[in-house]
Amino acid sequence: MKYQPFEPDRYYHLYNRGNNRENIFFETKNYLYFLKLISQHCLPWIDIYSYCLLPNHFHFILKIKNEDHLPIDYKNGKKALHQPFSNCFNAYSKAINKSYMRSGSLFQEHLKRIEITSPDYLQNLIIYVNTNPDKHEIAHSFNYRFSSYQSLITNKNSHICREEVIELFGDVQNLKYMFEKQQYNLSLINELTFE
Repeated sequence: MKYQPFEPDRYYHLYNRGNNRENIFFETKNYLYFLKLISQHCLPWIDIYSYCLLPNHFHFILKIKNEDHLPIDYKNGKKALHQPFSNCFNAYSKAINKSYMRSGSLFQEHLKRIEITSPDYLQNLIIYVNTNPDKHEIAHSFNYRFSSYQSLITNKNSHICREEVIELFGDVQNLKYMFEKQQYNLSLINELTFE
């Protein structure tokens, strides 16, 4: 599948899983390191609306920043919009391979990305991504540590675009209700998921 290039001021669903569906996160420190790399490499370039890290795959819903707010490296042509993601995932793969004495590709093929072009896709994906631990029977989403669920429904400090997400759902009570009832339309987002 050929992927669209990243463009400023557009929303994307980024996702990938382990090569051969193997785990990409083995213990708590792996999840934390991955999030640290996202923060270091990608936050200057993106706004995060939701995410979920599961043992063998991850999802991010993000928006590339407006061209006026992108780092100078992009404006002067030294870096392309995909470069921070490439740097992040390569750094993570190298660290995991070194720590667990493994070799070869950690991730399945290339980072998957699909542009989100409608509010319905965006809303449904936000619910789907944040309730993914329930769907995969890993944990109850409300208690799951490695997703944006708690950051969206509480006032915890976070890099998540909480206000923008809440505004999409009207208010935080409606967002909580949609999460609790897992009210998403899978037919709208089928092409954007692994299932």
